[in-house]
Amino acid sequence: MMDASTKIYVAGHSGLAGGAIVRELSIQGFERIATCPHADLDLEDAVATRLFFEEEQPEVVFLAAGHVGGIAANNGFPVDFLLRNLKIAANVIESAQAVGVRRLIFLGSSCIYPRECPQPIREEYLLTGPLEATNRPYALAKIAGIEMCWAFNRQYGARFLAAMPTNLYGRGDNFDLESSHVLPALIRKIHEAKQSGSAQVVLWGSGTPRREFLHADDLARALVFLAELDDARYGALTDPGKCPLINVGTGVDLTIRELAEAIAAVIGYQGEFVQDRSKPDGTPRKVMDVSRIRTLGWAPKTELREGLALAYQDFLRSDVRR
Repeated sequence: MMDASTKIYVAGHSGLAGGAIVRELSIQGFERIATCPHADLDLEDAVATRLFFEEEQPEVVFLAAGHVGGIAANNGFPVDFLLRNLKIAANVIESAQAVGVRRLIFLGSSCIYPRECPQPIREEYLLTGPLEATNRPYALAKIAGIEMCWAFNRQYGARFLAAMPTNLYGRGDNFDLESSHVLPALIRKIHEAKQSGSAQVVLWGSGTPRREFLHADDLARALVFLAELDDARYGALTDPGKCPLINVGTGVDLTIRELAEAIAAVIGYQGEFVQDRSKPDGTPRKVMDVSRIRTLGWAPKTELREGLALAYQDFLRSDVRR
């Protein structure tokens, strides 16, 4: 399906997922990778996005661009998370159809699924119950993106696929305590506690919610794997008769408290953890059913302890340390 001459556009190449996709494509020998920094292309601008697609004429698109953040950011800026992500999805997907993109993979999030849905989470559980309130605007924007992919497949015969990763971490992560996700936030808090000699680190909520984590490099390998599927298997995933949705994850979870302890072991922090139960927990448990992608032949390579060590080294090299 793809070779070195295939024109590929990675939207959101400077982000955690997008950067990993660009690296993986380069490793695999793809030579025509289109990217464009936000300063030169605002994907929330419909006209600019269409002009970019008309000029570049990509054949394959990875839509990893988006406005993302943790619980605090989602709670504080719901309009931004809703409108900005809706605009990006609509503009990129519509432009892709307009110029005849052969395959598009839209990147979503496991928060699209109901707060209380059965575990592990299967793709069929989408829209079967209420969403988690703390990130509902973001989740709704991502659900709309999935629906856009399906609608274009039905109406125009497009072959657009929506891939839903579990919680991501890795090179290029956001370590800002005000806007980051839980894993990079914990790395920074625990590192700073060790450096300052603090005997305690405060964790939000009860520490009991269970989460699954996927290294961004594994996600990138999964997305390129999906984009390279033969016509029969890719066509089955994007059949207009069903929602073009596939989970990407490890299928293994742990509690937030266990995650903090694992990070402390990597960093060498000997203090204790205190739970601030006035802070929200979020969804009680989120672990993905990844049988669909595993049946196709993909599996993650990075064990969590190895991934945490890599993430900590990335933190030590990051801007927040300078």
